[in-house]
Amino acid sequence: MIASADVRVDDVSGLLLRPTDARLLYVLAHGAGAGMRHPFLEAISQRLAEQGIATLRYQFRYMEQRSRRPDPPAVAAATVRAAVVEAARLAPGLPLVAGGKSFGGRMTSTAQSEEPLPGVRGLVFLGFPLHPPGRPDDKRAEHLARVTIPMLFLQGTRDEFADLALLRPVVQRLGDRATLHLVEGGDHSFKVPKKSGRTEGDVMGELARAIVTWSLKLVEDGG
Repeated sequence: MIASADVRVDDVSGLLLRPTDARLLYVLAHGAGAGMRHPFLEAISQRLAEQGIATLRYQFRYMEQRSRRPDPPAVAAATVRAAVVEAARLAPGLPLVAGGKSFGGRMTSTAQSEEPLPGVRGLVFLGFPLHPPGRPDDKRAEHLARVTIPMLFLQGTRDEFADLALLRPVVQRLGDRATLHLVEGGDHSFKVPKKSGRTEGDVMGELARAIVTWSLKLVEDGG
């Protein structure tokens, strides 16, 4: 059985999806252009729940206020921290990982780099936005050197926000803390070309399995 509940994270909305056999909780932030109920986040949360992973999705303040301009990093990082605290309160005893889609993942790592998020064992990025499209650079990754917990990067090989020629060296510099899982043919939204023969469901299944395998091993290893 999977239970869904609307919750509050400070002054923004949240959504807890928790299977009765939950083994872990993923504090999952949305991307810059869409909120916590975006179909991608709905789908990945459902897939994870079917495999025993609970999720807490939540809104950044700008999205809650229906603004198009993302919150400044300090404001977004404060919301991430509040969501992690609320996750621990809602599911005491469950191990935590945190991260999110694009902007949400980067704001989670920003928060973690400034001060460790309480109880969070690792970070999971669904398309880390290394740079804007057409402007390859790795400055957005500089703060990752200050993140001392394990990180999982899930990236499409056609992601225009993360040139692999730049992302691979970033991951290598992070050493054993970082794992890179590539989705062949995937773009920033993990959509693959029709000629690949793979469906959206196939890709969602791959992403969910990668998250589950990595996260549970992390917990079992005492990370």
